[in-house]
Amino acid sequence: MGRDSTAPADQAQLLARFAGGEMRAAEALTDLIAPRLLRYAARMLGDSVEAEDIVQETMLRLWRIAPDWQEGQAQPMTWAFRVAANLCTDRLRRRRGGVPEMPDLPDEAPGMDARLMTRARTQALQAALMRLPERQRQAVVLRHIEGLSNPEIAAIMLVGVEAVESLTARGKRQLAQLLAGQKDELGYYDDT
Repeated sequence: MGRDSTAPADQAQLLARFAGGEMRAAEALTDLIAPRLLRYAARMLGDSVEAEDIVQETMLRLWRIAPDWQEGQAQPMTWAFRVAANLCTDRLRRRRGGVPEMPDLPDEAPGMDARLMTRARTQALQAALMRLPERQRQAVVLRHIEGLSNPEIAAIMLVGVEAVESLTARGKRQLAQLLAGQKDELGYYDDT
């Protein structure tokens, strides 16, 4: 997933314009932030309906604090990811056991075989992600699926960059171990 080209200053300006009553600014900021939050929350929770709830609550909180937003605070997207991360953590703590069903993610593969293989890979990745410790899963999703930088992730998770690097590395290693026995089944073959 690629990074968004909107500069952090632009995000803050959009939030300030919304606070001043400009609804188009709210729409633009929502279009910028909400899809990324939705992907993140769906990966963290394994449930697209719950993920939508997380995004709605996060955006409502952003709109509520908009009039009090101070220059120099965390950027709106970083702030929103931090709020979404906390809301996801709260939901996960309330759950009792079991791996939730994989959310239906858009699939644009051309053929039925390719669609089935993509779905199987997505489900396998989601199931493996759900087996990671929560902090590792959070770091891996933010870094490798959402494409955030380590300093951005550190700000979201309220840890140092070194901790992010460690969590990401451990998470990737554990994912590789969890998925190693499924390479043939998922259509991953070594070229050598």
